[in-house]
Amino acid sequence: MSSADTAPDSSTALRADIRRLGELLGGTLVRQEGQELLDLVEKVRALTRSDGEAAASLLGETDLETAAKLVRAFSTYFHLANVTEQVHRGRDLRARRAQEGGLLAQTADLLKDGDPEHVRETVRNLNVRPVFTAHPTEAARRSVLNKLRRIAELLEAGHTTNTTGTGSGDKRRADLRLAENIDLLWQTDELRVVRPEPADEARNAIYYLDELHAGAVGDVLEDLAAELERVGVVLPPQTRPLTFGTWIGGDRDGNPNVTPQVTWDVLILQHEHGITDALALVDLLRGALSNSIRNSGASQELLDSLSNDLVALPEISPRYKRLNAEEPYRLKATCIRQKLINTRDRLAGGTPHVSGRDFLGTAELLADLQLIQDSLRAHRGGLIADGRMDRTIRTLSAFGLQLATMDVREHAEAHHHALGQLFDRLGEESWRYADMPRDYRRKLLAKELRSRRPLAPTPAPLDEAGAKTLGVFHTIREAFERFGPEVVESYIISMCLGSDDVFAAAVLAREAGLIDLHAGVAKIGIVPLLETTDELKIADKLLDEMLSDPSYRRLVSLRGDVQEVMLGYSDSSKFGGITTSQWEIHRAQRRLRDVAHRHGVRLRLFHGRGGTVGRGGGPSHTAILAQPWGTLEGEIKVTEQGEVISDKYLIPSLARENLELTVAATLQASALHTSPRQSDEALARWDAAMDLVSEAAHAAYRELVEDPDLPAYFFASTPVDQLAELHLGSRPSRRPDSGAGLDGLRAIPWVFGWTQSRQIVPGWYGVGSGLKAAREAGLGGDIDEAFGQWHFFRNFLSNVEMTLAKTDLRIAKHYVDTLVPENLKHVFAAIEAEHDLTVREVLRITGESELLAASPALAQTFHIRDQYLDPISYLQVTLLARQREAAARGETPDPLLSRALLLTVNGVAAGLRNTG
Repeated sequence: MSSADTAPDSSTALRADIRRLGELLGGTLVRQEGQELLDLVEKVRALTRSDGEAAASLLGETDLETAAKLVRAFSTYFHLANVTEQVHRGRDLRARRAQEGGLLAQTADLLKDGDPEHVRETVRNLNVRPVFTAHPTEAARRSVLNKLRRIAELLEAGHTTNTTGTGSGDKRRADLRLAENIDLLWQTDELRVVRPEPADEARNAIYYLDELHAGAVGDVLEDLAAELERVGVVLPPQTRPLTFGTWIGGDRDGNPNVTPQVTWDVLILQHEHGITDALALVDLLRGALSNSIRNSGASQELLDSLSNDLVALPEISPRYKRLNAEEPYRLKATCIRQKLINTRDRLAGGTPHVSGRDFLGTAELLADLQLIQDSLRAHRGGLIADGRMDRTIRTLSAFGLQLATMDVREHAEAHHHALGQLFDRLGEESWRYADMPRDYRRKLLAKELRSRRPLAPTPAPLDEAGAKTLGVFHTIREAFERFGPEVVESYIISMCLGSDDVFAAAVLAREAGLIDLHAGVAKIGIVPLLETTDELKIADKLLDEMLSDPSYRRLVSLRGDVQEVMLGYSDSSKFGGITTSQWEIHRAQRRLRDVAHRHGVRLRLFHGRGGTVGRGGGPSHTAILAQPWGTLEGEIKVTEQGEVISDKYLIPSLARENLELTVAATLQASALHTSPRQSDEALARWDAAMDLVSEAAHAAYRELVEDPDLPAYFFASTPVDQLAELHLGSRPSRRPDSGAGLDGLRAIPWVFGWTQSRQIVPGWYGVGSGLKAAREAGLGGDIDEAFGQWHFFRNFLSNVEMTLAKTDLRIAKHYVDTLVPENLKHVFAAIEAEHDLTVREVLRITGESELLAASPALAQTFHIRDQYLDPISYLQVTLLARQREAAARGETPDPLLSRALLLTVNGVAAGLRNTG
């Protein structure tokens, strides 16, 4: 069955638009490079479909300059096909909304069945926070993304033209604009010339945040309030259902480029944009609020506030005071505007905050706007108060002046390195800090946390590394003083192995004045990041130790009785395999939930999901609904990175839908999934089956990664050594002092290499062995039952099936046959065997005859992509072979060869729509 059988209109329109852009691309190739290139592209595409080996042979004889142009042609096609699919996805979602109602409306209807008090509490606590990270998985430059965004806008405009039946001149202009942008795309260099700095990465995230600020977020929040009101639930004014976070400029783990100064510079940059975005909203209000005091009146509170503002703000033009003398709402908005300008000038000049003249944080801005809203409500202006004003206030509450709240992250050992110097200097202990057992160190740090004394004078006597670590805490304190309390919220400890790691960061925060238990001060929350399966297995023990300590429990109390815990998907998958990673994360959430409830603490889970399934990715909506019951209490944080950000947020209609999906799923799971959906007996059986699946899958996966030949095979069969040359991000691909093997390789290049070579091992390896073991143990019935009734298991297998469908061992074999020495090919034989087994076992459970049989549209998309993706893969193999042969001869790398090779890496990333 084709996709046309299920959605004829949508599928036909999509194919027509892709064909249209493909023809325009053909015109670009002829204009820019000549007919010969277009003819060669068509020849290679046809040959790839009929005879892969002949295609590979032809491409192997192609000169480097032509090879580079071929790669660019196929890559550009993928970019155009991708953006067209995004436009149509957004269009289909809008059509479904018009027919069935939006997901927020459907979720609101479901809330009628919930406990009213629990629903109200969930809504009060509702906060969904996508956190943008700088993890380097976006291969496309922003210059390319900007062109694609414009092409998307033109496709949307063309759809409107066709729908309304406007004249042929409009279509001619649209085609001309599309052709212009495709020409510009062709003439734009896809490759970054230099590695981006953290400030460049921040600008990339800010690009999306600015766009979200201007439209999608306001739409979602306005609809959410309206749908809740429709079912009798009030969204409180102080609730922030949607906010944004960022790691860019704050993630120091393994990135020496992120210094305290960089953190400061990124915060300044964010505020420049946040204030500019706020000014745009306030200017809209100024234009609208022409209410005359003669016709509507105003509250005394508003008039008094306006009087104070006019005294404190002599910059307000006398013209405004004269023209708007009887328009207090507009004049108040003008004063708010001036305070925003003063805030921007204060931050740029580094001058102190002056109360009444500028804003310190977002709360003062919102208070001013609230005065206007309250007065409007009291003077027959309820429609605008609950309409435009409410949307403005909620949007500014979502973004603040900072756009996104920064999380700061550092490796656990960095804190101990600094504290060891401070404690050893005091000489109070009988042994060195570094030699202390974890339990002893935890008690020492807990005692210090509740102490009033400083550990060291200022500046602290620390080496360079220790001073940098402590300096970050001082930077955070200065940021609060300069920017306000919303600028930083969480301090995350990577590679957190015990509660002493948490207490160590808390003690350094105390040293910097961020925490003072005696004064009732806790300006930041301390967040353990559990990254490996070993840490996930002791998650409950770690949290219980933290919350059982009176000093730390006091800290959590000062933070509103909320404890955040971050779950790492990437490293747990790299070291334990996808099955064990997903299962241990699921079980850790259950145990963390139980410990938090026992201590009377609300748990906020931060999911460090990557973009690809091999890094814990997959559809967010189904993943949220598949969480264990009771683990969501209105709040969730999820990392967004790399190509996932552009895929979700590049097209405004898709940005809106993705945000709505996440908010709706969090609301539904929090309000309604408060007890098991299944009986205890069924869940116990499925847990036992999953334990066995995980154990066998883990054994199979570890057998692969512990094969002494795997490192050599991995580097031989993949282009992972090209990653550094792509200049994807500011962070090195290896952890410091990690050596040359696989252990020090970060999860991103690990997935990147497997994906480029079309093996995608991290996304499925071991699953087949696990499922087979369960079936052979007589648990096949339990597995089938779980697939039908257990959200977790169904979501897990669905993601694995999608990755299996993207895997192409026919192409992977070409990599291996050409690039891998004979003595290493047994590794590929193991990969082939496990792949065959996993496909068989997955199809046995789904009951389908082939992968993605239940998703024909997606299956067809993959099939069409392969016609354009396979030539790039064949070229990549040829170019890798040439490069390695030249290196073996000791020759200087050919710049054109290196460039062509990097273009193939970009092309495969565009074709598969993910890198790492």
